[in-house]
This record gives sequence, structure tokens and C-alpha cells, in this order.
Amino acid sequence: MIENISPIDGRYSKQTEVLQNYFSEFALIKYRVFVEYQYFIALLDENIAPLDGFDREEIPAIQQLAVSFNRQNALEIKEIEKTTNHDVKAVEYFIKSQFDKQGWAEWKEMIHFGLTSQDINNTAIPLSIKDALHKVILPNLDSLLVQLNNQAQEWKMIPMLARTHGQPASPTRLGKEWMVFIERIENQISQLRSIPIHAKFGGASGNMNAHAVTFPDHEWLKFAENFVTEHLGLTRSFYTTQIEHYDQLAAMCQCIGRINTILIDFCRDIWQYISIEYFKQKTVAGEIGSSAMPHKVNPIDFENAEGNLGIANALFHHLAEKLPISRLQRDLTDSTVLRNIGVPFAHSLIAYNSVMKGLSKVILNQTAVDKDLDANWMVVAEGIQSILRREGYPQPYEALKELTRGKANIGQEDLVRFIDQLEIKDNIKEELKKITPFNYTGLVF
Repeated sequence: MIENISPIDGRYSKQTEVLQNYFSEFALIKYRVFVEYQYFIALLDENIAPLDGFDREEIPAIQQLAVSFNRQNALEIKEIEKTTNHDVKAVEYFIKSQFDKQGWAEWKEMIHFGLTSQDINNTAIPLSIKDALHKVILPNLDSLLVQLNNQAQEWKMIPMLARTHGQPASPTRLGKEWMVFIERIENQISQLRSIPIHAKFGGASGNMNAHAVTFPDHEWLKFAENFVTEHLGLTRSFYTTQIEHYDQLAAMCQCIGRINTILIDFCRDIWQYISIEYFKQKTVAGEIGSSAMPHKVNPIDFENAEGNLGIANALFHHLAEKLPISRLQRDLTDSTVLRNIGVPFAHSLIAYNSVMKGLSKVILNQTAVDKDLDANWMVVAEGIQSILRREGYPQPYEALKELTRGKANIGQEDLVRFIDQLEIKDNIKEELKKITPFNYTGLVF
């Protein structure tokens, strides 16, 4: 591990190893093998003439070959690839050798029949992305949302000074500020779940030429649709070149990128709250915050998350920008780019874990929050002038502006003196005096 170039497989390997099941070289080979076996089974279901005589009771044995695929099998394929210099062809030859061992040699030439390598890659990779998304990424985001929701409810009634343009502004509620991020993330997750995961399956130029010329009476378009949707659980792109056009994958990358951007925004906000001591952080025995300053407990989890989210988004942006572009019916630039598809997912996962770890360590410093509110009574000026508007008082905004704008240390007594000198009814004065930075928080969610 200590020799790894990427921290994904080194420093952060424990956090990201779950993604090896979907984005490693072994995973890619395994998904390719799975698609090839599923394709052969689908051909059997279609009663294609050359497969007459194949015992359908052997189908569970084929499925077992796919399920039991292991690391040694993958190494065998890599050994074959040394000769073929073609990764998907090596998969085909491996499966044919398995057929030989099973006594199915008579039917092995129907393996990979009519396909190009991209019919395998552009189904295997979307399938791996789908599994990673639904088994790892979304569950982690759901866990993060649970944590945020719990804190939002815990701090639902905590009044807090707001800051617009970095300046003291009308108070808010701490829990509500958490809900801002919760709603934003939930909206994007909803969009993410709605994006179909597309696959290409249509032969060398996307028209199923080989299938159509070999068995012209067969309904190959219907077969292709059924294979992709029923056997693989994906959505088939109908019109393609040799490769999938990747528009939906680009949309997915952009959507995850927006989730990550929202979390960057959150990390920067909570970092700021920690810096003004609205939150303290739990200390862990033996941990060191600074090599020089013993007193420090740095917000490293949120900083780590922000950095990893940035790396992830840079890669997601490139994937979304590059993958939908391919010269004419195919160039190879998508291939090397797609091999890195797991990298932004890994950096995102590291970040999600860091945010959750950071949130588990923050402790509300009620004293600091209340002190900040008590030092900024001028923020209720908005409420006072609004009530004066209601009562028809002349130029209330200007009156409050004269009292408060650009001035420090406007306290409760200053506001009481201001209210007392107003030519308004006594009951309105009492109404105004009841407004404080601690109750001028609007509607609680």
C-alpha cells in the first residue's frame, strides 16, 4: 500500500476498498464475463438455430460460471490478453475454454456472436456504475442525510445570528440552516435516481448488421431491447454508433457533481462556524491538531472532504464534457477515460465519510452563539421598521438607518430609548420592545 501512487489505493484504501467490487480491473473483467454469459443465455431463449440441441437444463450451470468467477479466472484472462492484445477478445477466448471444459464446444462459436467489444464494455461498465451507485454511493448519502436531519431536529429551536455578505443580519435558526443543505441534497438525489442508466448494444456500427444478415427473419431489435432491459436491468440507447453516446452518464456525473458542490458549500460554512466558535470539536486521545501548537483542534475532516470533493468534481466534469464526444462512428478516447470512472466515485466516498466523521465530532457552543446574538441588537431593526410601516409611521427605514447603520455596540437599551421617543401608541411601543435577537427568527420549520 505504501508504494501506491494514488491515495485511493494507499492512504484511503480502507475507505475505498468497497468500490473495488465495481471499478477495479478485476471488476471490469467480471462484469464483461457476466454480460457474455447473459448474452449466450438470451440467445438460447430466442431458439437461434445453431443452438438447437443445447440442453436448456444446463442454463443454471452457465449462470453458476458467471457467479463463481474469481481472481484466478481473471488472471487467466489477463494471460490470454498478452497474446491477443485485446481485452474483450481475451474474455471471449476464456469463455470458449470454459465451454470446452463443460462439454459445450459444439456451441461455443455463438459466444460473442455478432458483437463488437463495445457491446460488452458499454453494458458491463454501466452495470458496474449502477451497482456502485445503488449499493455504495446512495446508501452513504442516505446515511449522511440521516445525520444531518438528526442534528437539524436537535438544533431546531436554537436561534443564531445570520450573516449576509459576512455582516450580522436578521437572526435564523441553526436547525433551519441545516435544512437548507438537506433540501438541496435531497433534490439532487431525487434527480440522480431518475436518470436512466443507458447501455449500447447494436453491433459494430450500432445497426446490428451481423445479426440481421445472418438471421434476417429474426426480430433482433426486439431481442436487443429485451436483453438490455430484462437480462441486465439497464436502458438501451436505440440509435448509437459503435459506442454508447454517454449523454445519460454525463448527466449522472453532473448530478453527482452538484451534490458534491452542495457539500463543499456546507463544509465551508461549518468550517466558518467552527472558526467563530459556534461549534467545538470532540478531542480524541492521542490525536494531534498541530505539530507546533498543542491547543489546536483543527476542522480537518471538513477540510479533507472539501479537497476530495474538488478532485472528484474535476474528474466528473471532464467525464461529462469528454465522453459524449467521439469522432464519427468511433474513436478510442472514451476507453482510457472510462477506465478512470471509479476515481471520482472513490474521492466522493472519501469525502462523504469525512463529512460524517466531522459531524460526529462537533459540539454546539451555545454560549458563543448566544453571545453573538446579544452583541448585535441592531439586527432587529428590520422587524421594528416593518411594524412601523404597518402603522403608517413616516420614513421608518430611514429612522432605523440613522440609528444603526455602520455603528457598533447598539444594545437593547439603545433600541428601548429609540422606541420610547417614537410618536406611536404605547401598545405598539410594547410590541416593538418584545422583539429581541433571540425571538426574531421568523417561522420555525
